[in-house]
This record gives sequence, structure tokens and C-alpha cells, in this order.
Amino acid sequence: MASICSFSCSILHFKNHHDRSRQFNIRKPLYSSQSTSKGSTTMKAVTTAEPVVRRSANYAPSLWSFDEIQSLSSEYTGEDYKARANTLKGAVKKMICNVESPLINTLELVDDLQRLGISYHFEDEIRNLVEVVYNNYYKTPDKWNRMDLNLKALGFRLLRQHGYQVPQEIFHNFKDNTQNLKPNSLEDMVGMLNLYEASYHSFEDESILDDARDFTAKYLKENQDKMDEHISSLVSHALELPLHWRVPRIESKWFTEVYGKRNDMNHTLLEFAKLDFNMVQALHIEDLKHVSRWWRSTRWVTKLSFIRDCLVPSFLWSVGFGYLPHYSLGRSSLTKAVAMLTAIDDVYDVYGTLDELENFTDIIDRWDINAMEELPDYMKICFLGFYNTINEISFNTLRNTGILILPYLKKAWADLCKAYLVEARWYYSGYTPTLQEFLDNGYVSVSGPVVLMHAKFATSVGATQEILQHMEELENIDHYSSLILRLANDLATSTDELARGDAPKSVQCYMHENGATEEEARGYIKEMIRDAWKKLNKERALANSQFSREYIEYAANMARMAQFMYREGDGHGSPEITKSHLSSLLFNPIKGTK
Repeated sequence: MASICSFSCSILHFKNHHDRSRQFNIRKPLYSSQSTSKGSTTMKAVTTAEPVVRRSANYAPSLWSFDEIQSLSSEYTGEDYKARANTLKGAVKKMICNVESPLINTLELVDDLQRLGISYHFEDEIRNLVEVVYNNYYKTPDKWNRMDLNLKALGFRLLRQHGYQVPQEIFHNFKDNTQNLKPNSLEDMVGMLNLYEASYHSFEDESILDDARDFTAKYLKENQDKMDEHISSLVSHALELPLHWRVPRIESKWFTEVYGKRNDMNHTLLEFAKLDFNMVQALHIEDLKHVSRWWRSTRWVTKLSFIRDCLVPSFLWSVGFGYLPHYSLGRSSLTKAVAMLTAIDDVYDVYGTLDELENFTDIIDRWDINAMEELPDYMKICFLGFYNTINEISFNTLRNTGILILPYLKKAWADLCKAYLVEARWYYSGYTPTLQEFLDNGYVSVSGPVVLMHAKFATSVGATQEILQHMEELENIDHYSSLILRLANDLATSTDELARGDAPKSVQCYMHENGATEEEARGYIKEMIRDAWKKLNKERALANSQFSREYIEYAANMARMAQFMYREGDGHGSPEITKSHLSSLLFNPIKGTK
């Protein structure tokens, strides 16, 4: 209750003392006064100080106004749709329980359910199915040694994805299996494609899988024009970004459309996938409208003209983390966190002076609402909106789960702002850190740990003790996922950020430290992303609880979202880059549903 009292009192305090802030000009010059004495008369002379020069990134306005967001709606909310979905769900469940030999039928059904985005409805059935497959076929070498390449590859990928320790030695002779491949053979090409996809589930020092990745990538590129249209589209998609690195929700919409063109597609699966996508999208629209009302209530966009208005991209991040219907509270919390950290990042990177940032960081670290008076007006607005929102998120979580998360959120946000401040000091001093020095700070300053702290308390696990018990063992997960976010961000945004005057990013740090060209530096950063994924894969395989497995999936989704949002440029700060993807995923239903 203490946090709610401070929440209410801070609003009243701000209203009584700062109504005038609605009119202030945050770009006004600053003035100082000095006292001088002449004889017995003391005179106060007003000296005009130099105007504070503030940077501007000239961010474009949001592509989606508040009114446009509030006007969104979906027809997929009625009882008729729910009834049809339940009927289809029952039919698919029966299909899973009655799947027949050969083994490839079972593997392909599990793969299709996952890629269509509907496997969450059948978690127990799929778990049992995968366990049977592992025990009967992949547990011992004498079984998988007799398999063809496609069975090995597809089974390996699905089993590692579900946490089974299938060794890389399953592919020890993969090159022998590729001696007589025929590019016009659908079976051969599917086998090579599945081996390529399987190779991205590798751990560190698994050289067989590294060789398989390089070999299959080269082969698929060289023979793509000899394949039929369906397999060629799958190959193009995979070579652009492997399945393991793709955002599940985004992948499911793409795959649903591709699956509908397959000669062997199942009409029941297809109808259920389309209907489920549209019904879940209807929930997402309501979630977005809710957080849009919160964003407007902060008044940051109108009062802080220098920040990015990134609410819709921020919401997309939350959908990328967890799109399932039960994750609504988590989507709200994560959207607010991402929108706020984007604005606070602009305070540090673009607008604040170093003295202001030092003070702002100290007040956030102390979590002291009374110290807000020490801040300039624009920072008062920023701090108050941030302070109240974090308290509100904490209270809602406490009310819904009984978990007091405020101490953890306060520390995570303080750590983020301290990391921002380190980079601000580098900028003002003209210092270029080493790559390791930059990354030690940068995996925090990219905001991964603070977002993941919000995600920890948004999982389906409601037991405080279980979450706290696993907090320490998840530190590596946080680090690797945040590192991928950092590196993917830098590959896309470092040039623009340097142009507006930011401190160097990982690409420039590597170039400065090693005398490398930009192309060499980018190649090295991409290799670091691959290595971080291998470490993340290993941690996933070691997960031994429901909470850790679920949380690791959220953390991996952050890395996936990073590679999606920054693949073609700064899709977060410049959403016109990903506008079509945003509209397709959040606003436009899949056509052809009954």
C-alpha cells in the first residue's frame, strides 16, 4: 500500500506545483545571477548565460495516432468463432493422438503445428509424442544410424528444441549422405534444408554442425533455381534468416500462407491456424488500445518533443516476447517498459546535459520522489511518469500474483540509467572504449536486462519462491540474449547514431581497437551473434524447471525480435522500415477464414 500512497500523493504534488509546465518551453535559454557589491550598497546583477545547446535527432512522428489506434476493431470476437475454434481444436487433438507411422508423419505434424502457431493448444499431447519419438528412435546410435538425412535432421531439430540431448554425432557422416543428391528431388532438398535448420541448434565447439551449416548453405544457394516453387520459397526464407532465429508469431503468419499452397496441406489444420491467428490478433488489438490510453495519459509525446513516439513498435516487441492469450498482463507491462526506456534513452542520448543526467541517474537510483524538485522541468515530467508507471506495474503484479516485484524493478532500472550515464560520459569526454569495455556496459545499456526483469514476473509461473530461486541461474540467459540485442542493434543503428553525435558502438570500437575496416568489423559482430546463440542454446538445454524453460523462451524471443527489428535498419526508431510487417501482424487478419 505504501507504493500506492506515494503514487497518489505524487500525482497531487505534481498537479499543484507544476500546472505551469503545460506552457513551458523546454528549449528556452538558461540564466544565472551573480551578486556584486559597490561601497555599502549591494547590487544584484543578472548575467545572461549562454543558451544550453541540445542535440536533436529529428525523429519522425508516429505512423499511428491515438485516434487511429482506438478505432481499431476485429470481428473475430463472437461466440460463433469461439465455437468453431473449439470444434477444430478437438479435431486436431484427435489427429495428434491418432497419428500413424511412418516416423516422418509424426515429425512433420509436430513441425507443422509449431510453425502454424497453434502448438500451444496441445502442449501435453506434443510433449508425450516427442518423448515417445526420442525413446523409440533417437536415444541410441544404432537407431539413428539407420535413418536417412531428412529423418535425422528434422528429428534432431525438434528434439533439441524440446530440451532433449541428441548429440551432434548423429551427423558424423552427413557428407556421405549427400554424395548422390538430386536438386530436382523434393526429398533430397527437404533433407538439406532441414539439416541447415538443425545446424542452428548447435552448442559451442560442435564443429560437425558448423560444417553442416556452411555446407548446406552453399549447396542450397547454388541449387535453388533447380527446385520447385514451394521448396524454393522455403529455402529463400531460411537463407535470409534461419527458423531458430525467427519470431514465432511473425513466422506463423508467413508459414500459414505458405502451408495453404502445399499439395499435402491439411484443411482442418489450415482453418484452425487461420482462425486462431485472427482471434488472438483481436485480443492483441484490445491490449494495444489499453496501453495506448496509458501512453497518452503520460503526455510525454506533447511535453517532451525530442523523444521517439514508439508505442506501436514497443507493443510489437511485447507480442514478439509472448503472443499467447494468457500473456495480456505481461504484454501491457513490457510495452510500457519498452516505450519508457526508449524515451529515457533519448533523454540520455539526445537532450540532457551531463550535469542533468548525473542528477537524474542519482534520483532514480535513490527512487526519491521528493528529490524531483532538483530536476529541470522536462526531467520532472519524465521522472514522474516513469515513477508512477513502475509503481503501478508493481502493484498490479502484487494484486494478481502476490509477488512484490518493486525492489527488483527499481534495481534493474537504476542499473540501466547508470549504463546510459557511462555512455554519456564517454561521449562528452570523447573517449572510445575497447570492444570488451563497451560490451560489458552495452549489454545493459541496450535495455535487455531491464526488459527481461519485467518478463520474469510475467510468466505463467506465479510462485514467488520459484522465480527467486532461479534468478541467479538465469543471469547467463539474460547476458547472452541482451548481447544479441546489443549487437543486432549496433549493426543497424550505429551509423545514424554517430551522425547525430552518439558515443561509438561495437562496430566502431572493434574498428578503432583492431584497425579493421567496417566490413571486417561487421563480419566479426555477426560471428559474435552466432556464438551468443550457441551459448543460449546450451542454457536452454540445461533448463530443468517449468519456469526456466518458459522464461528462456521469452529471452530467446527478445534476441529474435532484435534480429527482426534491426535486420533492415532501425525498425524500432524508424518504424516505416517495418510498417508493412507491423500492419500485417497487428491489424490485418488472415483472409479466407469462415
